[in-house]
Amino acid sequence: MRLLIVEDDPILQDGLSVGLGLSGFTSEAVETLADARHALAAGGFDGVVLDVMLPDGSGLDLLAEWRAQGMTLPVLVLTARDQVTERIAGLDRGADDYLGKPFDLEELSARLRAILRRAEGRAAPVLDWNGLSLDPARMTGNHKGTNLRFSHREFTLLHALMERPGVILPKSALEERLYGWQEDIESNTVEVHIHKLRVKLGSDFIETVRGVGYRLATA
Repeated sequence: MRLLIVEDDPILQDGLSVGLGLSGFTSEAVETLADARHALAAGGFDGVVLDVMLPDGSGLDLLAEWRAQGMTLPVLVLTARDQVTERIAGLDRGADDYLGKPFDLEELSARLRAILRRAEGRAAPVLDWNGLSLDPARMTGNHKGTNLRFSHREFTLLHALMERPGVILPKSALEERLYGWQEDIESNTVEVHIHKLRVKLGSDFIETVRGVGYRLATA
């Protein structure tokens, strides 16, 4: 799951990026409302972590602007002003959830998984497909009775495919899930990790559609 983090405190920004990365999220971070507008316009995000007090204005004003434009991405608002009136204001302007600073990274990750799950139209915390149960909270799986563990990138690729079973995902879309803006993309990373997943799940679990991308096999 790819997140946009809008936070101007460099220490907190770095902590969020690293901490959420350990929970299976790929994130990009910006510091201002203007940069957040440009980033979101470029697309490719599944959700937003939004600070309220930013150098060029209020995150809540930006949220209201996004919602007025029809933006439906899940947004979790972070603020140091954790008062009831502030939470009400954030929720009424379109926030999906609200968390006051300081906060626990594990709680933040759990709240993000919950709002992203609702955005996908599912209530169950575990994804199921063709004998595989995938647990995003633990980054583990169970395939036909066998417990499995995955590397961060294996899990990221498999999770992307499990979110849209049967849908062909281009290699470029999978690379977006694996890499941030500042990272160099290795040309064969997707192929290497797809191979590793096939070793664990069976050679026919993930199908290659030549010249198009990858999808979970339907049978």
